[in-house]
Amino acid sequence: MPTNHSSSSSSLFKPLLAISSLLLLRRLAAAVRHHRGRNTPPASSHVPPPPPPSAPPLELDRLYGRTVVVDVDAWLLLRRGPVDAFTFFMVVAVEAGGFLRGLLLLLAYPLLCLVVVGDGDGGARARAMATVALVGLEEREVARVGRAVMPRFLMAAAAAEGAEAVRAARRSVAVSATLPRVMVEAFLREHVGVDAVVGPELRSVAGVVAGMMDDADAARVAARRLRALLGDEMDQGEADGAGAAVGLVGEGTMHYLFSRYYCKETFTATEADKRRWRPLPPGGECGGVKPLVFHDGRLAFPPTPSAALAMYAYLPFGVALAVSRIVALSLLPFGRATFLVGALTGVHYRLVGAGHDAAAAAGSGGGGRLYVCNHRTLLDPIVVASALGKPVTAVTYSLSRVSEMIAPIRTARLTRDREEDRRNMAALLARGDLVVCPEGTTCREGYLLRFSPLFTELGADVNPVALDARVDMFHGTSTTPAAKWMDPFYFMMNPKPSYRVEFLPRAAAAPAAEDGGRRGDSIRVANRVQRQIGEALGFELTGMTRKDKYMMLAGNEGVAAAAAAIKADN
Repeated sequence: MPTNHSSSSSSLFKPLLAISSLLLLRRLAAAVRHHRGRNTPPASSHVPPPPPPSAPPLELDRLYGRTVVVDVDAWLLLRRGPVDAFTFFMVVAVEAGGFLRGLLLLLAYPLLCLVVVGDGDGGARARAMATVALVGLEEREVARVGRAVMPRFLMAAAAAEGAEAVRAARRSVAVSATLPRVMVEAFLREHVGVDAVVGPELRSVAGVVAGMMDDADAARVAARRLRALLGDEMDQGEADGAGAAVGLVGEGTMHYLFSRYYCKETFTATEADKRRWRPLPPGGECGGVKPLVFHDGRLAFPPTPSAALAMYAYLPFGVALAVSRIVALSLLPFGRATFLVGALTGVHYRLVGAGHDAAAAAGSGGGGRLYVCNHRTLLDPIVVASALGKPVTAVTYSLSRVSEMIAPIRTARLTRDREEDRRNMAALLARGDLVVCPEGTTCREGYLLRFSPLFTELGADVNPVALDARVDMFHGTSTTPAAKWMDPFYFMMNPKPSYRVEFLPRAAAAPAAEDGGRRGDSIRVANRVQRQIGEALGFELTGMTRKDKYMMLAGNEGVAAAAAAIKADN
């Protein structure tokens, strides 16, 4: 008979199981002790421990009269992570380096996500993306994009609560961990209102970006700047414990190093808190943020990885579509046929009211009629001519030779000599209909710039026209001189661009100077026409001019830029 070993094997298995369990428990206990020891710095270490997981809620009253050190990623942006960093670096890559540079970043992004692992605060991945997006670009071009383009995208990603906290403080210093200082400084200073910005610095050689500073160098530069900015606060806080800076930090960031060294009190924004935060309204009504009136750049959407991929897949079709639209617009006669062909190719036109019929029937004696419209794109006079069903003459301060050659209507340049321009416009008006844009430059947002009163001194009744243009992928305007002739092409390259045209009731002209008219009368008429168009569009009226726009976006008055554009096209 076979021997039964079940009882003997069972007696041997139980001691082995007990020994194995004891060894496993000892290994787990050792791992826990090792983990705790690894995350707790020794007593002699100068690295401060991370902030506690819970922090008291922030009350804005506690910030009045204080200086705050605010974490840009945690407090001023609603979200933080590789996708958001990619969006901002893609903006700089496309606007400063071109679409090929943006395509290179898009192709490298999946590889960077796979290679750069274990990146808790996203600093290493952001540094890799910055290398692809910025290296080899001109430093002044990167600075221009940071000043003229980035504020629009940063405002769209900003948190109202963070802006309110900054505005409540007496003085504020913003610290960015992932985005270079040159990309965020203009937005933080001019719109949010911070007093100083500390962030990763770019290395440059002969004006060309060579990369970002090493971590150690960047930390020393940031610490030195913070010490210089907060020295008085630190000395006062160390002396009597009052008046020291307040740190607004986030979970999982490295800014607790700064907050523990330079701030006596810190408040932590958790991910749960940020899920309840509100986005900043476009006009900046919440948080006291300065509204964004002017911005530059071609991209009309936040280029997230998926959106950027869709854009590059659409680009070949967009180029063909733009060419077909421009050819049709140039060859077809003016009238409803233009709108019909535009609708068939995806361009949406909306004609409001029948004011153009009344304007056409009511002449102004001899000569033509004067149409005054706000300025959205270079296509404004062409759209007005299509709505009227007849050609017109458009006057402009600066127009490239290429734009003049492909324009389907007559164009005339102004010289900025007031008397000479008035005589030229009067002569053109005597020969036919005239379209003028008294803003002098385009504005993308819902604002109207100050109207030049020159058009009111021509002795003709004014026919106001309210225009609004919308795009979904590319902006059809730019302040870059070398690219202005491409403005109509970019507008027509949008999948579904749209134009809204509304003819408004006529307004009486100001008395001419020889008839006893004064300049004050001209200004009042110009302001009345501006208000009439603004009410029709729902736009806010401003006193800003072309000079203000170019000083903000390009650092000049626009005259040199226009001359450079004409010279480049010739």
